[in-house]
Amino acid sequence: MNPDTWLLLCRTVRFGDTDAAGVMHVPQLLHWCHEAYEESLERFGIPPADIFPGPGVCLEVALPIVHCNADFLRPLVCGDPLAIALEPRRLNPGCFEVSYRFSSDGAPAATALTRHLAISSQERVRRELPASINRWLEASSLQGGVKPL
Repeated sequence: MNPDTWLLLCRTVRFGDTDAAGVMHVPQLLHWCHEAYEESLERFGIPPADIFPGPGVCLEVALPIVHCNADFLRPLVCGDPLAIALEPRRLNPGCFEVSYRFSSDGAPAATALTRHLAISSQERVRRELPASINRWLEASSLQGGVKPL
């Protein structure tokens, strides 16, 4: 499977993504990070219900974000094409992070990072990552990431 199918995602900046100044609204970047993470898992073959709880469903392991950061390199406006390259990396048996590189028309636009920790949904203690996440991380590391944007 070509890693570009699950580690390189594309979208367009929409009017609702911008603020009163007409540029991408700051919290939107982290929203796009989470959307890209979710879509990457789906494209890899992991159903959302395996990772994200739904109404009346309590998963055995939760994967909350325990750290995030973002750097904005240039403004993004309505209509800009956006490519998001993901670089997942296991930190230890119960923790991983995803680095995100955002570009528009080939120019770097932003970078971000989210760190996720596996915990028991009931007891809220550390756990090992689910097998499906381990497969995604392993496949991502074998691919060496996606080609530069």
